[in-house]
Amino acid sequence: MKILFLLYIFIEVIVSSSIIARLGGLGTFLEIILSAMLGVYILKNFKFALLENLVSLKEGKITQESFMKLNLFTALGALLLILPGFVSDFFGILLQFSFFASLISRKFFKKNTANEDLQNKFKNKGNEDVIDVEVIDDREPINK
Repeated sequence: MKILFLLYIFIEVIVSSSIIARLGGLGTFLEIILSAMLGVYILKNFKFALLENLVSLKEGKITQESFMKLNLFTALGALLLILPGFVSDFFGILLQFSFFASLISRKFFKKNTANEDLQNKFKNKGNEDVIDVEVIDDREPINK
């Protein structure tokens, strides 16, 4: 984990220094301020993205697991936009689009197939093993 963080810092410094050389100090400062304002705006309006995903969940367009992941990635993307840095801004913008969020969620979150198989086993288990029988008692009642 430490190596990944150091790799991220290294890439951020390399990318930032090349972009800063092109934009200059004032341009870089404005980019940092604008991306932070965009991140705060997204977090303030997060309820609308949540509502949109809730409607998609209700209509069956996404699963409950996808609903949670999409909302998580929207908030994470907004936080990445607030952080200074060009690489974090790039990933923050990508995470605002549900297509990229679902790609990343499939990459990093493995499906629990064992749990799904168990659920499907009980859902799809039909009545093929059940024999419908009607029992009629035809014995004479015993009177004493």
